[in-house]
Amino acid sequence: MPRIRLTPFLGAGLLAVGLLVGVQVQDAVSGSEEMEQLRKIEEAYEYITRAYVEQVDSSELAEDAIEGMLAGLDPHSIYISSDEMRRVRESFDASFEGVGIYYEFVEGRAEADTLVVLMPIAGGPSDEAGLQPGDRIIEIDGETAVGIDADGVQSRLKGPRGTSVDIVVKRPGYRETLDYSIIRDRIPLNTVIASYMVDDETGLIKLQRFARTSHDEVRDAIRDLQGQGMTRLVLDLRGNAGGLLDQAYEIADEFLGAGEMIVYTESRHPSNRRQYRATAGGIYEGGPVIVLIDENSASASEIVAGALQDHDRAYLIGRRSFGKGLVQQQFPMTDGSVLQMTVSRYYTPSGRLIQTPYEVGESDEDYFASKVELREGIEGDLVASGGRVDAAVFGAQVPDSLTFATANGRTVFGGGGILPDYIVAVDTLSAALRTVIGKNLDNNFARVDLERRGDAFRSQWEGREAEFVRNYRLSDADFNRFLDFVEREGTPVVASRPDEEEEDVLVRSEALAARVDIETRIRAFMARRLFDAEAFYPVVGQIDPAIREAMAHWRDADQLAQVSR
Repeated sequence: MPRIRLTPFLGAGLLAVGLLVGVQVQDAVSGSEEMEQLRKIEEAYEYITRAYVEQVDSSELAEDAIEGMLAGLDPHSIYISSDEMRRVRESFDASFEGVGIYYEFVEGRAEADTLVVLMPIAGGPSDEAGLQPGDRIIEIDGETAVGIDADGVQSRLKGPRGTSVDIVVKRPGYRETLDYSIIRDRIPLNTVIASYMVDDETGLIKLQRFARTSHDEVRDAIRDLQGQGMTRLVLDLRGNAGGLLDQAYEIADEFLGAGEMIVYTESRHPSNRRQYRATAGGIYEGGPVIVLIDENSASASEIVAGALQDHDRAYLIGRRSFGKGLVQQQFPMTDGSVLQMTVSRYYTPSGRLIQTPYEVGESDEDYFASKVELREGIEGDLVASGGRVDAAVFGAQVPDSLTFATANGRTVFGGGGILPDYIVAVDTLSAALRTVIGKNLDNNFARVDLERRGDAFRSQWEGREAEFVRNYRLSDADFNRFLDFVEREGTPVVASRPDEEEEDVLVRSEALAARVDIETRIRAFMARRLFDAEAFYPVVGQIDPAIREAMAHWRDADQLAQVSR
């Protein structure tokens, strides 16, 4: 079965790191039937290594055998080589040098591995260059990247700070490939990538993943925002693919009362049936909370979101989450490699199974496609138009087995992933904005325009980040300079689109219609360069549909905060 090969830059799926307690390998193969099957594998290995017509690499043969055994299990049980394990551990460290992406290998129906960007690390070189989640890297420094393995990725993407690498990506929804030249740099691995006040009482924390420092980072961010007057919080878990389990329940613990269930696991082995409950003294147990999730929120993100929803502690906005509810634990091999195998399943406090259904033997693309089909199924109209998940209307379309109740009797729904209380429609970009973002024109113009403005402009705004975020706007002359820049960069600015399918132009009227969004993104990239990477988010958040919906639903969050006390 084609595998989802998680890599050290992924940051998802490593929810539990360590030895499996209570299940000994010796016990697992103690029966006569198991020993007989084990001998069969040994015999096959000996026959192949001794008698095959050509010399066989014994290491590769052993790894292929392991992967073959895993092929009949679930999509998240994987083998990690010793080299890959070193990189896995590195991904949870403080920093490293490279291009700064989380990625995965996706194996298509033609069984050709493709390197897919899960997310660029905020403030890193790839983020700066304009790479986006879902980008498929097809060339690296002029050589194909299709079929590349983890070692090839490491040798070609990582490198000393200051060196460059040229890549070509295929972006979903774009006919043409996109070229990027990325300068490698030191990559910080902070997991809270934004923490700011949206208004005088609303704080927002954007958590990108769950790593060793995430709980401390979130707790510190809450304290800082409380010091700025925060009385209500938006926790943004969109795009957060997961990470370490202990960080998930420690973060959820900050919002829940003592003894409240966070998550529990079920397994055929009693030692893997566990309950995680909140303790006393959470830093934010009373105030209103809105949690943002989307189709890329997975695993640890779903644990936090599900726990807060089930206890009526938070109002959820966004789209159905990814649906990864299988617990992996690591069995170390003598050579340093690891068998990372599913040992239990996650359930939210109300009893919802987080994992979406899967078919044994399906390709990675089919596995992901099935999740899209789930989101586009009975909730398709809501995904298309947005709106409140009405329990009576929605509940009539799903079986009783997928209907659950929160601590205070609200109806929530299972079926895989976490279904929010209010669905935000998928943000369909205008043709003009697609061109600007796809070619990274907003980011590049911000860089060039700041260079044109010089030190005087930087000095003018030094120490005035909050004022810049609230008040700075581009003039008509600035926007016209942007259109001139677009043409100089090789994208014609035309009066009308010559061909409905033509993407490599910017129609002036379409650009003017999208001016607010384009200007906001330019201002966000300017803020990043004037202040720091985190300054990008308060600006771009001004045009974020999910954040806008959050600001419109505080009455719902307030009501939940009242009943959950």
